[in-house]
Amino acid sequence: MLHPADITRPIQEEFRRFEKLFEESVCTDNPLLEEIWAYVLSKRGKQLRPQLVLLSAGACRGITDKSLLTAVALELLHTASLVHDDVVDASPMRRGGQSVQDRWTNKVAVLTGDYLLARSIACIEKLRNQALTSILSNIGASLSSGELLQLHARSSMWVSEKEYYRIIEDKTARLFAACTEAGAVSTGASARMVGAMRRFGLHLGMCFQLKDDVLDFGDSEELDKPTMGDVRDGKATLPLLVTLQRATHEESEALRTLCMRLHAGTAGDAFAAEQEILSYVLRYDGIRYAYNKMKEERDKALDALSILPDSDYKRSLAALAEYVIVRTK
Repeated sequence: MLHPADITRPIQEEFRRFEKLFEESVCTDNPLLEEIWAYVLSKRGKQLRPQLVLLSAGACRGITDKSLLTAVALELLHTASLVHDDVVDASPMRRGGQSVQDRWTNKVAVLTGDYLLARSIACIEKLRNQALTSILSNIGASLSSGELLQLHARSSMWVSEKEYYRIIEDKTARLFAACTEAGAVSTGASARMVGAMRRFGLHLGMCFQLKDDVLDFGDSEELDKPTMGDVRDGKATLPLLVTLQRATHEESEALRTLCMRLHAGTAGDAFAAEQEILSYVLRYDGIRYAYNKMKEERDKALDALSILPDSDYKRSLAALAEYVIVRTK
């Protein structure tokens, strides 16, 4: 099994510099904000996005100071979006601990997210690079668009497979693509290299979200979120959508009813409802279908890397594409 530490070995020194810059990026004399920032830093996740920026820069022409600042700007933007998402979702948990909105209040969380966005914009301004500014500003709009699409989908709880792909592209894959594209741009890479890195990130992001969908039906003890948390939240996932397409009309209606009751908190025995939903998904190979789509996206990501010169950075990016599929959380 691949280990994340092996993948990030080529950027160890630069990543330590990134972490220092990131921690210093929210300088404030506001005691409440200082307390919240310390809490947010203690609950940080995989930090995959800044790693993508640095690995992509290394794979192109080498990591620069602009690469590091770009990684900080994107991670601030991503962190702000997570704080805001928890408010939108009324989520009490984030990465195994209380969300900011649950630990403090919705108002505090919204204002914290706004502050982080402002700090991200300050980093973007320091870059003084129109191409990087365009990438970073466009991704902010895309994240909001994806969240709105998902909220609209929840009003009926079901979307088409085409709509589902649009949602995950906007909410997840475009941010990955922004990281890899911006990493390349920060080095002054050629347009051909920049395009290849953008495609790599986009397909890697699609693969990453598809794996999250599969993990939603896995063992809750291995995850930072409950099993079927997405079903409870009314979010569309590919294994479930495919199952609805393949099941008989009667089974589809029964499955819809189960999911809606679980979402509404009226399922009675929630564990029994979850097991019945899982039995439908397994019966109609919903998880296998998602895995096949995941592998297609991985292959497209690896193909995008083919134009890059051989290097430890390129090999790490390729290993990351493989790791995304086998990860357990």
